[in-house]
Amino acid sequence: MPSSPRSIPYPGAIRINVQGAFIVDDEPSRPPSSVGLRTADINGGGKNTHNRDIVLPYHTADVSHIAVDIGGSLAKLVYFTRDGDSIGGRLNFTMFETENVEDLFAFMSKLISAKRQSISDGSVDAETTSTERKKVYIMATGGGAYKFYDRMRKELDVEIWREDEMECLIVGLDFFITEIPTEVFTYSEQNPMSFVDAKADIYPYLLVNIGSGVSLIMVSGPRQFKRIGGSSLGGGTLWGLLSLLTGAKSFDEMLDMAANGDNTNVDMLVGDIYGSDYGRIGLKSTTIASSFGKVFKKRLESADGVQISDQTGNSVELYGASHEHEDGEDVAPPARFRAEDISRSLLYAVSNNIGQIAYLQAQRYNLEHIYFGGSFIRGHPQTMNTLSYAINFWSNGEKKAFFLRHEGYLGAVGAFLKRQPTGWGRRNSMEEKR
Repeated sequence: MPSSPRSIPYPGAIRINVQGAFIVDDEPSRPPSSVGLRTADINGGGKNTHNRDIVLPYHTADVSHIAVDIGGSLAKLVYFTRDGDSIGGRLNFTMFETENVEDLFAFMSKLISAKRQSISDGSVDAETTSTERKKVYIMATGGGAYKFYDRMRKELDVEIWREDEMECLIVGLDFFITEIPTEVFTYSEQNPMSFVDAKADIYPYLLVNIGSGVSLIMVSGPRQFKRIGGSSLGGGTLWGLLSLLTGAKSFDEMLDMAANGDNTNVDMLVGDIYGSDYGRIGLKSTTIASSFGKVFKKRLESADGVQISDQTGNSVELYGASHEHEDGEDVAPPARFRAEDISRSLLYAVSNNIGQIAYLQAQRYNLEHIYFGGSFIRGHPQTMNTLSYAINFWSNGEKKAFFLRHEGYLGAVGAFLKRQPTGWGRRNSMEEKR
């Protein structure tokens, strides 16, 4: 059995032993356990979108911190817990909507209390119970690390270490690419999840991080990066517009609607214009020629009320049933559109735009590997297929789109690992034998 790394009291200054690490798939709720800090003891109001903890079967050292990445729309939390009666533990992942930040703080407070209790009741090794080692730290990144800094310190009564957002993204992504099996994959309709082996030779690459907005980051080496582009049309755009156009109450509900929608009722396709493919320039009849391109025509032709329908079939009225132009002339009201169709159309519009921007920047800087991260993706098939198709189409198959099973947690994991000493990782995860 491998020897145990020593606990180090300073925030982040601990080697994470990833020997034998694996991702937990579709795990049922774990029963409470009485020893140390356990996930089941602090279950709270967060949403574990994928239920994919990472088990670290040989990590025995104490961890003095939890990490949080607070973005404009979502807050992502990463923390370590002991795993039953085994010698190891696991990284846990959960998220909250930023507008419900009080729920996030309540959950973090439970984590901190459980951690302090594990120290005081002797669950943590006596060697680690010095005054300094009784402290719990928050490693925070994202805009909320600054916006909510004073509030976090006051309400949680802990030390807050703020970390650079872009650097945390890179540290987190490097960790997933090089250390965690079955984390990175390519996506296509024919082969929805084709895993890529963890590897050490990963540079250079392009990270397209899609949160509320979009950042494109060229990474040339460990912590060597440059932001080379971005877009304000990201997850926040989709969330905002669909909250206006549909009755959806959450981003996940919007994605569910998109999964059940038919964008051809809203989008104008090449086939709608040509009646067939436009083979000379490589466009299939199913290619979107104009996002929302059918809406105006249907609006003029419609004599119905101005409504869309939500998932339950209930109508959501957007305007009055009669309209007048500025000059007093009567204008026909818009047609009835299903919220599901609108959701899918807008998802495609935003995703296609991001995919093309990503390709153009990858082409400009001669980057072959393009990694998509951020909470916008959420493991959603239509999103991944659209991004992957865009990269493959525009590059003629020369560039590849890669996705991650923990795509929304790059920044939080990076903050968790940020202050690692050099030499950490699968190949150097253990303390040298004495």
